[in-house]
Amino acid sequence: QVQLVESGGGLVQAGGSLRLSCAASGRILNIHSWDWYRQAPGKQRELVAKSTSRGVTTYADSAKGRFTISRDNTKNTVYLQMNSLKPEDTAVYYCTVVVTTRAGFQRDYWGQGAQVTVSS
Repeated sequence: QVQLVESGGGLVQAGGSLRLSCAASGRILNIHSWDWYRQAPGKQRELVAKSTSRGVTTYADSAKGRFTISRDNTKNTVYLQMNSLKPEDTAVYYCTVVVTTRAGFQRDYWGQGAQVTVSS
């Protein structure tokens, strides 16, 4: 079993910054990739940023130049630094991780979600 715990959400004014964290724990043998998704009210969930085990990062067009995904492999933790936040960034943000467990299975796990609210 693998658990993800997210932290760092909150309320911020437009133009401000927030950093989300997501820590994985449990029977992890190897982490393959981390993703951050978000879902705004009435909208579909969208991929915001991705980080692979090879260090490749990709971003949604809406996040490019403002968001940065990073990872600390020693802590099994991923971060999403969000700068120059806009009201349209308001959403619940979810981290996901693809791991190989100690039992030898590869699967993805999701965090509980972190509310980010950007006021105008």
